[in-house]
Amino acid sequence: MQVFLIRHPPPQVAPGICYGRLDLPALDVAAVAAALRAQLPAGLPVIASPLARCRALAEALHPAPRFEPMLMEMDFGAWEGKSWDEIGTAALDAWASDLLHHAPPGGESAAALQARCVAALDALAGEGLAACAVVTHAGVMRATIGHARRLPAAEWSQLRFAYGECVVLDWSPRG
Repeated sequence: MQVFLIRHPPPQVAPGICYGRLDLPALDVAAVAAALRAQLPAGLPVIASPLARCRALAEALHPAPRFEPMLMEMDFGAWEGKSWDEIGTAALDAWASDLLHHAPPGGESAAALQARCVAALDALAGEGLAACAVVTHAGVMRATIGHARRLPAAEWSQLRFAYGECVVLDWSPRG
């Protein structure tokens, strides 16, 4: 299955705020959608995270997108909506020391994020789709591309994607 992984437009949030599951509106949706339309095949099904910043773009790209909760961003639990300074160096250092398995309080680990994202794409491939666009988040993109390229967490966690960026993957279940 060919997957067009798309990062949502910029969210409306102050700089330095931790957000994952925090449901934030998107900025510049029309401009991002216009740029993406030139890159996407016509009639491509669109599946998206249900969070507002993805939902708005998905609805701008397709008249009837599908929303999949398994494509939501990492759950940062108690850190959601707090500034990175407020979270504190000790908590961030503990997270960085075991990036794959350490979870913020009440949140999920990077390993759990990756397992969830891989399962979501495997399920889409299992539906027999030849291709689809997936409007999602940077964390989901990192996790799925890291899995597809068989990168260690220390590498895939450092991948960077611009708002509105589209990356094309050939996906086959668990392979």
